[in-house]
Amino acid sequence: MSDGRRRGTFLGMPATAPPGVGHLRGDEPFPAAARRSLGDAQLRRNLGHATTTIRGKSAAVIGELPDWQRLREAGSAIKTDALARLPELLEQLEAAVTAAGGTVHWAADAVQANRIVTDLVRATGHDRVIKVKSMATQEIGLNESLAAAGIEAVETDLAELIVQLGGDKPSHILVPAIHRNRAEIREIFLREMPGVDPDLTDEPAVLAAAARRHLRRTFLSTRVAVSGANFAVAETGTLAVVESEGNGRMCLTLPETLITVMGIEKVIPTWRDLEVFLQLLPRASTGERMNPYTSMWTGVTPGDGPQAFHLVLLDNGRSAVLADPAGRSALHCIRCSACLNVCPVYERAGGHAYGSVYPGPIGAVLSPQLTGVADNASLPYASSLCGACYDACPVMIDIPSMLVHLRGRAVEDRRARGRVPSAEAIGMAAAAYTMDDSGRYAAAQRAARLSRFAGRRGRGLPPPLTGWTASRDLPDPPPQTFRDWWAGR
Repeated sequence: MSDGRRRGTFLGMPATAPPGVGHLRGDEPFPAAARRSLGDAQLRRNLGHATTTIRGKSAAVIGELPDWQRLREAGSAIKTDALARLPELLEQLEAAVTAAGGTVHWAADAVQANRIVTDLVRATGHDRVIKVKSMATQEIGLNESLAAAGIEAVETDLAELIVQLGGDKPSHILVPAIHRNRAEIREIFLREMPGVDPDLTDEPAVLAAAARRHLRRTFLSTRVAVSGANFAVAETGTLAVVESEGNGRMCLTLPETLITVMGIEKVIPTWRDLEVFLQLLPRASTGERMNPYTSMWTGVTPGDGPQAFHLVLLDNGRSAVLADPAGRSALHCIRCSACLNVCPVYERAGGHAYGSVYPGPIGAVLSPQLTGVADNASLPYASSLCGACYDACPVMIDIPSMLVHLRGRAVEDRRARGRVPSAEAIGMAAAAYTMDDSGRYAAAQRAARLSRFAGRRGRGLPPPLTGWTASRDLPDPPPQTFRDWWAGR
């Protein structure tokens, strides 16, 4: 262990310890950001086309497996066991990595993780790194931290490269540039990619070839790489990255130094556990039977691959999530993005509206827990609670129930801070008062029959209730209540 190794400030940290800086919250609440996204027709077309395509491919390959449900149950059970023994497994992982020639660093938050990685890169004497697609490094804002230290970080995943060249932010876990169509990508390449052919077309193969030429020199001349990890096997110290393009394989084999930043929840107990996840992940994420590239490495092997390996174990709020029995299953997530591809809210609002590197349903439950619900109070409401995310999740995370739990925590926090009750809270209190007495309830029913004369064209409600009818019509009340019908018979 080194740097942030003190377990008193890591695994033993208070459950309420706030994480450091990172890309886990936006500049504005979800409703405001989503309203702006809904006005972008091109964005909705791009998202609709992409998510529909991925859903179809995924459903086809999942349908081939007669034991898919049993695989989901196995994945969930492995994750539950790993979280229950997390301190033990992390220490086992550290010992195995160290025995294989690697160095393990413990980072309590984003600030510490960024400092560790920056110092490691500086120690090599180089000022450029190549990167494998990594949600953890996006979470902590590593690229920005490296840039502030005069170190260039080059994204090598095609979609991440598109986002980086466009000065953009990822909007999807699996396909970060899902909000861009190929015409927009062509314009980004023509504007930002050095030496690109001015006659570049928007054919996917042509765009991929242009990116390949652009990256080839970087691969061959950069001596330091930064990666994430999909899984870490505690018993052997093996790290695994799955990807579709081969860029990850280049980053994991060519450089002299490899630095991996991994969330502590990615550890699994045994090598055999990988068997389950390597069946679940590709089918749920890309609609493939297996990942085109599955790279695994264990420490350092003389004369083969990087000769210096560093593993940074990142907490950044995960201990606080683990401390909540009702919310900890969010740490089961294997970053497949299946919940995004079936979510009607995500498909219309897009990933940027969530303000976090983790968009969609999983982001709505994970990001508030990592930052503290009070700092991300709008995200648990970014859902219709339709349940499609739970049905799609390959490790059976009950996201709808967790959303309700986090909404309750947001209300409790607001009450604890002595804030003025929200309109929703006032409305619910009024409804409880009305329904607590049969006379009041009957009077309310009679008053409701007059609502056809209220609001615009009788279909809305007057202020302050206009929020409910801003996006839906108020149903016409029946001409006769049940009480009246019963009394008449």
